[in-house]
Amino acid sequence: MIRSFLTVSTGTLASRLLGFARDSLIAALLGTGAVADAFLAAFQLVNVVRRLLSEGALNAALVPAWLRVRDRDGAVAAAAFAGRVLGTVSAALIAISLGIALLMPLIMTVIAPGFLGTGTLDLAVQNARLMLPYLAFAGPVTVLMGLLNAQGRFALTVFSPLLFNIALIAAIALLLVWHADAGFAARPLAATVGVAGLLQLLMLLSQQSARLATPLRISFDKEMRGFFAKAIPGMIASSGPQWLMVAGAIIASATPSAVSWLYFANRLIELPLGIVGVAMGTVLVPELTRAVSGGDRDAVAHAQSRALELATGLAFPATLGLIVLAEPIVRLLFEHGAFGAGDSAATAHALMWLALGLPAHVLIKALSPAFYARGDTMTPLLATAKGFVVAVVLAVLLGHFFGASGIAASIAAGAWSSALSLFRKGTAEFGFSVDAAARKRLPRIALAATAMGALLWLSAGLVPSEAHGLIRFIALGLQIAAGIAVYGLLLQILGVASWREAAGALKRPGRPDPGA
Repeated sequence: MIRSFLTVSTGTLASRLLGFARDSLIAALLGTGAVADAFLAAFQLVNVVRRLLSEGALNAALVPAWLRVRDRDGAVAAAAFAGRVLGTVSAALIAISLGIALLMPLIMTVIAPGFLGTGTLDLAVQNARLMLPYLAFAGPVTVLMGLLNAQGRFALTVFSPLLFNIALIAAIALLLVWHADAGFAARPLAATVGVAGLLQLLMLLSQQSARLATPLRISFDKEMRGFFAKAIPGMIASSGPQWLMVAGAIIASATPSAVSWLYFANRLIELPLGIVGVAMGTVLVPELTRAVSGGDRDAVAHAQSRALELATGLAFPATLGLIVLAEPIVRLLFEHGAFGAGDSAATAHALMWLALGLPAHVLIKALSPAFYARGDTMTPLLATAKGFVVAVVLAVLLGHFFGASGIAASIAAGAWSSALSLFRKGTAEFGFSVDAAARKRLPRIALAATAMGALLWLSAGLVPSEAHGLIRFIALGLQIAAGIAVYGLLLQILGVASWREAAGALKRPGRPDPGA
């Protein structure tokens, strides 16, 4: 499981790093203001759809269903089931895309009510419509990725999203070379989003992944209705972090540039969340589904314990690092071109508050697979809905007094509300199995991360803010490297991890997939 986790995490890390490059270029090209707010509000809508369908979301519903059909009726029946899912999802998303295009002014008014009565709303609608073709391609891409994940073939599914960022980076680079102004540049950049979706689909089809879903059919029979009745709640629940950001953007749209500040701050949160969260949704769901279906309580406890250790071991130090180093990170990544020092300060303050919710987001990703593996997608959905309501109510109050930082704190509170709801419900229904090794390691992980955070805090003021960009880059790199080294050393000293044993485990042959 850990080997698969590392495969998914590596691909996600590469995608997120490209995402940083993309967003740094977007900041330089569009800056902050009406054009940037309009583009990012539209892009936020696409990102919700992206997370709703991909990056582990549909995986949570499709993988258990596909495995049950395969184990019960065989590989041919599983391929036929997948063919019906692929055909139905593709047709439905084409129809939905057309409907959304017609209703886009109303949808953008709901997403960004602060744009109402301004030219920003028209810009957001135009950008969102240009991005919509991505939705039609995202459906078949997600189904094919889910089928590959169910077979334990994670490499292709986690590296294909790189094409999304590569296409956008290429488009932004061309626009910067042509010295295009922000008002013109937003439209071709928005149109490139759909092209990026097409590239992902072509890459998957080139690997003959479509043979996993044959024959291709559109069907709304009883089996398909049952699948979608479970899939849709699971997809919405898996996109909890994006829904919370939508809640924040709804309130932030009334404050100039706040949508942009929150967007760029959240991009930094998505790096550790993607590395841990996507891997949890991709790897843990099939692992737990097999263990639950086989009644193997030891395997369930082992999978959940290792997942909790990995989640805590990566999320906690990342949270402390982002809080302590918020301003130098934001300045280094985004303070270029039209993105000024004031924007950096506002984005850094929002990042510090958003980071407080990162452990909760990761905890949700670690807890939700226990429900998905048991065919329960409604409980995670209800937890997500509760967190959304909490975030909106608090954002209205805190956003009025503290602006983007208050909204960011509200998003973090909404995430913790969802995480605690899942934990209470799971404990009451089936109990989360955590083995003795995890109970011993988790406090030690927290101690090592706290020591790392203290080191970063003590070194944070060593480099003056007015230092040259190269000096700041080197200093920040050294701080992060020192923090990682100290954290890794403490994990070794405290007996949490043996790097020699970990390296040996990665070289061992993987466990075969039963029934494959």
